[in-house]
Amino acid sequence: MGLTKQYLAYKPVSSFNIIASARANISFVTISNAVGRYVVVAAAEKVLVWDLRVGEKVAEFIRDKQEVTFLRTSPDHKHLAVGYSDGVVELFSVETKQSVCSFASHRSAVSGLNFDLLGLKLVSGGLDNDLVVSDVVAQSGKCRLTGHTAPITQCCFMQRFQDVVVSSSKDTQIKFWNIETQCCFKTIVDHRTEVWGIALMRNDDFLVCATADTQLSVYKITSTMDAILPIVAASEQSEGESTVSPFRCTPAGSIQRAGHGRTINLVTDSNGQVLGCHGTDKKIELFYFCSQEESMNKLTKRMKKLNTSKVSAEEAAIRQLSLTDEIKRLTTIPTPEKVKSFDLLLGSRNELRICCTFLKNLVQLFSLDLNVKKDAEPETLYALQKQGHPSEARTVAFSSDSLAIASGSAESLKLWSRASQTVLRTVETGGYVVSTCFVPGDRHVLVGLKTGQLLVVDVVPGEVIECIEAHEKELWSIVLTPDKHGCVSGGGDTTVKFWSFELIVGSGGQDAAKVLSLLHKNTLKLEETVLSVRISQNGKYIAVALLDTTVKIFFMDSLKFYLSLYGHKLPVVTMDISYDSTLIITGSADRTIKIWGMDFGDCHRSLLAHDNTVTAVQFIPNTHMFFSCAKDGKLKQWDADSFQKIITLPGHLGEAHALAISPNGKYVVSCGSDRTLRLFHRTEEPLVLQDVQEEEREELENATLATGEESTVPGLPGLRLPSKKTIGSEKGAENILECLEVCKQYEEEGGKGPLPPLMFAYSATNTDDFLLTVLSRVRASDLEESLLLLPFNAVCELLERVPKLATERKDHTELICKVVLFLFRVHQKPIVNNQVLLPVIQKIVQTMQTALGELRDMVGTNFHAAQMLQRELEENDGCVLFRDATKQRIQRDRRRKRREASKRKFLQIVK
Repeated sequence: MGLTKQYLAYKPVSSFNIIASARANISFVTISNAVGRYVVVAAAEKVLVWDLRVGEKVAEFIRDKQEVTFLRTSPDHKHLAVGYSDGVVELFSVETKQSVCSFASHRSAVSGLNFDLLGLKLVSGGLDNDLVVSDVVAQSGKCRLTGHTAPITQCCFMQRFQDVVVSSSKDTQIKFWNIETQCCFKTIVDHRTEVWGIALMRNDDFLVCATADTQLSVYKITSTMDAILPIVAASEQSEGESTVSPFRCTPAGSIQRAGHGRTINLVTDSNGQVLGCHGTDKKIELFYFCSQEESMNKLTKRMKKLNTSKVSAEEAAIRQLSLTDEIKRLTTIPTPEKVKSFDLLLGSRNELRICCTFLKNLVQLFSLDLNVKKDAEPETLYALQKQGHPSEARTVAFSSDSLAIASGSAESLKLWSRASQTVLRTVETGGYVVSTCFVPGDRHVLVGLKTGQLLVVDVVPGEVIECIEAHEKELWSIVLTPDKHGCVSGGGDTTVKFWSFELIVGSGGQDAAKVLSLLHKNTLKLEETVLSVRISQNGKYIAVALLDTTVKIFFMDSLKFYLSLYGHKLPVVTMDISYDSTLIITGSADRTIKIWGMDFGDCHRSLLAHDNTVTAVQFIPNTHMFFSCAKDGKLKQWDADSFQKIITLPGHLGEAHALAISPNGKYVVSCGSDRTLRLFHRTEEPLVLQDVQEEEREELENATLATGEESTVPGLPGLRLPSKKTIGSEKGAENILECLEVCKQYEEEGGKGPLPPLMFAYSATNTDDFLLTVLSRVRASDLEESLLLLPFNAVCELLERVPKLATERKDHTELICKVVLFLFRVHQKPIVNNQVLLPVIQKIVQTMQTALGELRDMVGTNFHAAQMLQRELEENDGCVLFRDATKQRIQRDRRRKRREASKRKFLQIVK
């Protein structure tokens, strides 16, 4: 067998430039007991934690390559729930930054998340019109609530009424759900337009709804009883009120917003006292919901102004408490840009903190003092904006030492450290950057603008030292000459211009330091718009890509026509010439990359490389391998000699605009419409093409489920599990079937002899341990879907093993119960009709009751023992706390006396 060519693998290093994605929301997070200092935001497929005080990234939460669509922190600030565009909800630990569990809940993107009061349950809403309630402790889905006919916009738990979920949707309806019965018991259909948000205020006293108009609807929620009870007698209900609802929800009025356009977001603080909203304009409106006592005081004052007696005021308080008494408008916060999302935090000293994200990659923190009675001015505390481009980066370039990266966007040029991925310099260009190039020496950067201007930027001070009117239209391409003494630019005005580098005396006179300038030497006039220019390394040829889909090659010295490369169906957007000047590659809007010979202009191979326009191609220095990127977001490596694709790297979530390869060939950087710059580095890990192709095929096969998308059971057409079928559930079912088969064979052989290899791999010594190990290794959120895929004969085998498992392995009683109850619920009819299973069922009932009784006794004993230990610790701590408090008070009194004594020294008596 002949030797196969091996390649070195490129691996992702990091993605940077993005501060906060516009699609997902922002949320405050508490780290090391610091409240109001850290915020968590989405950054494409990552979740970032920013320290606003120092403006640094302190943590990252990473899953697979799916875009983050929603974030929510748990009430105890220990967990972070993250919803993704593929419908998965991942639960992370804030302390360890690792995933705790994963819920495959929805078939499309997650649009809303909320925890209950204790953080034990999680409700998620998706664009698939469903609500899913998940159990955080059991790490599995609890129920799926279906009824909305349009995507969910918001969902939350009620605090006063247990196991009640409220949801709003684009179908104009607000629904109240009971988790236990899994049904909707109340629907509000008052609105004519989409409901974009809901908020429960003041311990569920008010429900505020945001629609497409400029008003916020307010509903008063009053309990029909002190607690949730079953059906109430119809005589006790008001006319038209539902007999199963534990509360009445009546319209109380509306709040007129000052802003224009529809309401986009409704956000409340954790206690439900402050409500914030924003629309399509540049302001955040705040409303304060007064407590019952404050509302009564306001009403009493209002009644006194109307000259009513005290008695009548008290009577009116019961009847005429209006929204003006209960809701107070706070200072409106003006913002520099249109707000995408924000979060509120009300501190102990009545300081309100508002953190906002904007479309222009910006995070800003405002502070508002609620102790100031009138006209409190909002204060901007911190802002994160220098850590990334405000708009999409369109071009990237490496310095000659591979240590710096230059990226250009619609308004600025940024220089990044390749090692730390931090910003070194930001230069305002005053125009849209479409091309960049480092000057030899890496002291200057050439920047081409969409207006046709050519800027010379000095890196050290970060200033534009010269602006040259190079072209009349877009300056699409800048490339250095091989001798490094000049550059060539191509523009939309159908010209290619040749420039030489000159050092001229600065503005300070003869003694001033010399600065770099460009001297125009020659112009090549063409018939079509120039899209790209490249020069061969031997300095003989210059290739120009034109809008008429051809590439024309000229002699560099005389500018005489040499070759014309035609064959693309759409214009060539990008091209590059190999280091030995023998090959030229062209990437076009027709999705193909063509490899040509420079000697005769013959096309060696045409590759259908991408699913959309190819935006950049570049050779790896000193090789015939090259990288390409396109508007399909993918980044691919190719071999121009064998015409094979080497590997596809994890690309951008949207379009990929440009890429650059470092001069040493070790690093690749790309930019895209998801506002990220992605850096890759070459490892020492060898890559074999056959292995890579096999992995890609497996990945493609795994993307499609072998058993279909729907989870169905004969005789149960309305099966609505709180999970969806995934690759993990299919693999779990395969493992269970394989385990049952191995156990059966091993027992038929008498259970003697060497252990089967699979049992040995699981470190199991008998079949019972083997089965329990396999069941416990199936992810909790996938267990039900895996059991659903089992055929009925496998279900019978599994049930026959349960009595022995329940007797001998009481440490797994909870798992065994979960499996048995689900199988009985799903396969009830065939199990009941099977007479052979009757003695098995009787054994299961006896053994499971005994095991559950023992488990309940153990939990009760441990619970009460822990309570006793807690009481003893509190008693001991109480004495210690009392002594500490006494010492602190003595020290405080001493400091106060010292301050008073120092003040007396500077007192002056004026007669």
